Amino acid sequence: MSMIPKKRDYMEHPLMSLRDEMNRLFDSFWRGDFLPERFGFTRGWPKVDVTETDDSIVVRAEVPGLEAKDVDVSITGDVLTIKGEKKEEKEEKEKSTYHREVQYGSFSRSIQLPSAVDVEKVEAECKKGICTITLGKLESEKVKKITIKGE
Repeated sequence: MSMIPKKRDYMEHPLMSLRDEMNRLFDSFWRGDFLPERFGFTRGWPKVDVTETDDSIVVRAEVPGLEAKDVDVSITGDVLTIKGEKKEEKEEKEKSTYHREVQYGSFSRSIQLPSAVDVEKVEAECKKGICTITLGKLESEKVKKITIKGE
């Protein structure tokens, strides 16, 4: 008698399909696949790109539908915070909404900066739904290339 169930026995057992479904559920939970769509949670909004050069750090944040007046940017120590609010301007006359996926409300995203910045050398602009923040590095944080002398 074999201790390993035959594939046919495995597929017919009523609890095996439940176990497989639970495994898929927990796998998707730890990947974060189902949270934003089903529960309205976001793990990081607005979405950002952070790039670093020798002289500066550039943060680009997606803020679709927002203008510069709707976004606040602040720096505390080595943490950059982007806050804002997406407001719904609603004036619908004799219209019915059957399905709505557009979200409105406030948001905040804090980003740990990879190096210290000079708060006097910070520029920010919002154009076409992209907020670009350029942060100049402190002189002590800038990369200094050293020439190696050889024979």
